[in-house]
Amino acid sequence: MDVSEIEVRDEVGAEHLPHLMDLFASEWWTADRTPSDVERMLAASDLVVALVHRPSGRLTGFARVITDGIYLAMVLDVIVAAGTRGSGLGAILMDTVVAHPSLAGVRSIELVCQPELVSFYQHWGFTEQIGRSRLMRRTADPLLTDD
Repeated sequence: MDVSEIEVRDEVGAEHLPHLMDLFASEWWTADRTPSDVERMLAASDLVVALVHRPSGRLTGFARVITDGIYLAMVLDVIVAAGTRGSGLGAILMDTVVAHPSLAGVRSIELVCQPELVSFYQHWGFTEQIGRSRLMRRTADPLLTDD
């Protein structure tokens, strides 16, 4: 994919919700999301980054952030369409997120990723060296606790 054909947007419009649902359906951690829940999630997210392929109008990448604007920002749901991975779209998403003015004063930007993606995120200064902290989770659905 030619990255010059990508438009970066700060929202997912109604016309792109089906494309976002396709992206979510392709990943194990987002596969069970429903359109109504995703609409609520988008409205509650502090920052949304959507990559749209201009010629086709197709949503090809997505990320979102929740933040208090001072101490912590959490990057979530970084997804690039499977057929376009390796083309630089993930880098566009992350460049946009970490350079976003609303995160300029935030002390810590965090994310959770699979081990094979650690080196990718290290390009933006993310590290596994976070002291003795451990990720913990409480989930309302016991089926979601198996990774």
